[in-house]
Amino acid sequence: MSEEKEEKGHQTVIDAIPTSLDPEDNDGFRIYIGQDKENLKCRFYENKYPEIESVVMVNVRNIADMGAYVSLMEYDNIEGMILLSELSRRRIRSIHKLIRVNRNEVVMVLRVDKEKGYIDLSKRRVSPEDVQACEERFNKAKAVHGVLRHLAERRKFYLEDLYERIGWPLYRKYGHAFDAFKLAISEDKSASDPFEELSIPQDLKDELKTYILRKLAPQPIKIRSDIEVSCFTYEGIAAISESLFAGMELGTDQNPVKIKLIAPPIYVLSTVTLEKEVGIGLLNQVIETIKEKITSKGGKIDVKMAPKAVSQKEETELEEMM
Repeated sequence: MSEEKEEKGHQTVIDAIPTSLDPEDNDGFRIYIGQDKENLKCRFYENKYPEIESVVMVNVRNIADMGAYVSLMEYDNIEGMILLSELSRRRIRSIHKLIRVNRNEVVMVLRVDKEKGYIDLSKRRVSPEDVQACEERFNKAKAVHGVLRHLAERRKFYLEDLYERIGWPLYRKYGHAFDAFKLAISEDKSASDPFEELSIPQDLKDELKTYILRKLAPQPIKIRSDIEVSCFTYEGIAAISESLFAGMELGTDQNPVKIKLIAPPIYVLSTVTLEKEVGIGLLNQVIETIKEKITSKGGKIDVKMAPKAVSQKEETELEEMM
């Protein structure tokens, strides 16, 4: 809303848009009543700036002669720079082949000047292991951010208030708030409620759990392994069949094991699970069982592809082979 007043023939417009209401009336949460969504801006983590030598996710905004200007996605898009000398270990022939505008990159923090707001970054010092770990952490943090942002937008809260009361306490206690969110919707009745100690009203806890269940409920993952099983003794085909069935019997109602023939002697083992490591562990047990059975009959097994989670593309290629 705005207030207008006349002074000696001149019209003065005074911007009087209130941005928040007394938090004492809203369980300690400030209510934002502007329309510009400024309340939805907040970093992912409690520290305002990343630690030196930490690895962060950035989005490339602009490429200049000195290097690339980027936004630190986990830190409310504050600006940083990847220096030209820190883009690659090799001689740089074309900067545009190494880095592109609007693309996400994993980089290492070299220097943080909090007073001047300078953050120097390096792409060349990041290892493949760093990239994998950063991407996993970022994706989890992004999911947490999405949940808290939804609540802030729906209730007109400041996102930072939700982080202070929910997100950051869970990061401190559980290492990552995402792990606490997963625990909150776990079917394990013996698991403690990670929201129990949070200083927020019960209706907010209930809404938080409902939204987490909708957004972060585990999706079925297909685990697959390719094996060759052969036996040229008298029992031959019967020995192979008996060995494969022994492996299939390890499956459960929650994680059934299927074995399909591609073409003798290649077979595909598969299971569907909500937990990747559980599924991989199960197929490894199946392989060991088949190995014990078939070797006792004079045959052998050769693992062509160790158990792993497979994409839809890989499954399509398998169906074409079959």
